[in-house]
Parts: sequence; C-alpha cells; structure tokens
Amino acid sequence: MMKRWSALLLPIALSATSMAHARDCSPNWVSAWASSQFRPTGDAELPAGTLRDQTLRQIVRPSVAGDRMRVRFSNVAGTQSLRIAGASIARVQSSQSPTIDAATSTPLLFDGQAAVIIPAGSDYLSDPVEMPAKALETVAVSLRYDGEPEQTSHPGSRATSWHMAGDHLRDERMEGAAHFDHWFNLAALEVERCAPARLVVALGDSITDGKGSTTNGNDRWTDVLAGRLQADPQRRGIAIVNEGIGGNRLLNDGLGPNALARLDRDVLSQPGVTHLIVLEGINDLGTLTREAPVSKADHAAHVARIIGAYRQIIARAHAKGIKVIGGTIMPFVGNGYYHADRDNEADRQGVNAWIRTPGHFDAVVDFDRVMRDPARPDRLRPAYDDGDALHPSPAGYRAMGEAVPLTLFD
Repeated sequence: MMKRWSALLLPIALSATSMAHARDCSPNWVSAWASSQFRPTGDAELPAGTLRDQTLRQIVRPSVAGDRMRVRFSNVAGTQSLRIAGASIARVQSSQSPTIDAATSTPLLFDGQAAVIIPAGSDYLSDPVEMPAKALETVAVSLRYDGEPEQTSHPGSRATSWHMAGDHLRDERMEGAAHFDHWFNLAALEVERCAPARLVVALGDSITDGKGSTTNGNDRWTDVLAGRLQADPQRRGIAIVNEGIGGNRLLNDGLGPNALARLDRDVLSQPGVTHLIVLEGINDLGTLTREAPVSKADHAAHVARIIGAYRQIIARAHAKGIKVIGGTIMPFVGNGYYHADRDNEADRQGVNAWIRTPGHFDAVVDFDRVMRDPARPDRLRPAYDDGDALHPSPAGYRAMGEAVPLTLFD
C-alpha cells in the first residue's frame, strides 16, 4: 500500500517542484541582436517601388541563447504609418542563402493579429514566439509589406537580404528573389531568459559597423567578442549588440543621426543593458579639416566639444546604472578621404589622453595601442589595414575583438 501511494504521489511532487521552479524564475528580456535604424540617403536609398508589396527576408544572429524570442520592427524614419501585412521567423542553415528550415517557420503576431500598422517615428514589438534562441545561430526574419514603405534602414548590414513580390513568408527557398546588403525596418531580436540579463552595447561608427569585414562572414570586432563570450562557460549569459553606423559622428549628423541624438533609442532603451562600449570620434576629427584647414583655436575647441560629448554619454548612461567603457581612437594618417596632418594627429592624441585618464570612463579598451603601427604610430599596422588607412581588415577586427578583456563585464 505504501509503494502504491508513493507512486501516486510522485507525479504530484514533480508537478509541485516544477511550479516552484517556475515561481522562482523571473524571466527577463534582453536584446540579443540589434541594428541602428535611420533614414537612408544617397546610394543606400533604394529606388522607389523596390519594396512595394514585397516579402523581405533578412538574416540575423542572436548573441545569446533564450527560451523565447520576439522581434522589434522600426518605422523611426517614417513620416507616415508603416503597414506590415505579415511576418515570420525561422531558422536557417547559412547566412548566405534565403533558404529556411520550413519546419521551424513560425508566424509573428502583433497583439494576436497577423498584420500591424506601426505609427510614424515609432517601433513595435511582435508577440513572443515559443521558439528557443540558440547563441550565434542564424535566424531569418521575413516581413511582407502592404503597399510602398517609407525607407527606414541600416545600410551597412554586411549581410544579404532577399526580396520578391507577393506573400513568401513561408516560402522555403524564395527561388528567384532579388537581393541587397541592407537591413530594413528591423531594429532588434530580443530573447527571454530565466536569468538576470546582461547586455553590452557597442556604440560606434563604421569601424564598429564593420566596414572592411566579410559580407555574411560575421567577423566584425563585436562578432569576435560575442564568440569569445560564448566560448567562456562563465560568461555565456552576456549578450552583445552592435549599434555602429558607418560615417557616424558624436557631434553632427552625417550618415544617421549623431551619437548624442540616438543614444536613448539605440543604447539606453535596450532591454537588459548593463555595459556600453563607446568607439566614436574618428569622423569628427577627420571632417574638421577635410574641406579646408582651420586655426589652432578651432582645433582646440573641437577637441573640447568631443570630450564634452563623451561626458554627456557617460552621465546619461550612469543615470541608468550602465558601466561605460571608452575605446581609444585608432590612427588614420594616410587616409585619402580625410588626409590627416600633424594637427589632426595632435587632436587624436589629445582625445585619447582624456579617454585614458582614470576617472572619466569606467574602463578603457586601448584599441589604438593594439592597432597602430609600432614603426609609424600615427598609422594603422599594415597587417590590420583594409587598404584605406582607416578601416581594419578582418585580421584587424579579430585583433580588436580579442583586445577586449572579458572581465570588464563581470
């Protein structure tokens, strides 16, 4: 009789244990992948009609695992509502193909509905899907436009997206689809974790965005850092997202809004953010004299404004409890676009001296020390130069990603 009662009570005990574990768990959402969305200009803007009534499939790679996923779509640059007729998410085998694992294709819903209208200037989260995220896997997010969308995008995706007319949300191969290397209306992939969230946001320009890295190769310095975090059993719960924009500046708009203008949306509002790495300023230094020389007083004032922008970023991040890590600005003498001279180099040295001074940033990653040529320290190390004396090669990005101490995130 005792054995019989024990057998009957065992499922109840197991159920009670599971309920206790569920109560003990406090799920947290954290951004596992993100891109800074803005209005594209010039060559980055698609010809009118390109996306009208199209299905667009975009490939992303979450940096951390989670139990559920949701997607944040963006209409931040829109002046009118963005109409999405449907969306889906699925696993893929390769970042170089639109082919999905059809068995994993799952509709994305919005408040329980397939379609959504996103107001001008805003973002919109999908409902969570019961699909676990695996760290560093490739995931396809497909969306179907209803009509002609205004363009909100991240031009420097270093990842290929595919599109074709009609409804192809569940299309396994999208054979015959056209393609481009941009992300559109895709701001973040968030995962839910039954653990305290920790997120590192990298705020930067084209060196963070990955110009010179391999298209579909996931070898930006932030990708290297993500791989190192996942290889460390003690730090696999730390996510990292890349909020770099090619041509971005601290002080003035260029390609995308200036860093101070986008700080709230791209950094401070990210769920789970605990750390911020700032690597911005090289475009500010270069544009000062690109058109014509300026006076010594103008050089000094410009350096002071750059430092002031750093102070603003630090203060605003600290108010949210975020640890701020400064990255020193790397050499760019020899670049044909900025044609830096001794005065630009002196400005860079002045900015880096401030970054390195204790009491300003909470910590420093000395990218300059790692990347400069020992024989000519005002230039990039040849083995790390992609060829324009400004942007790193894939080997340079690997050196940058390996230069970040993982203990900064403990």
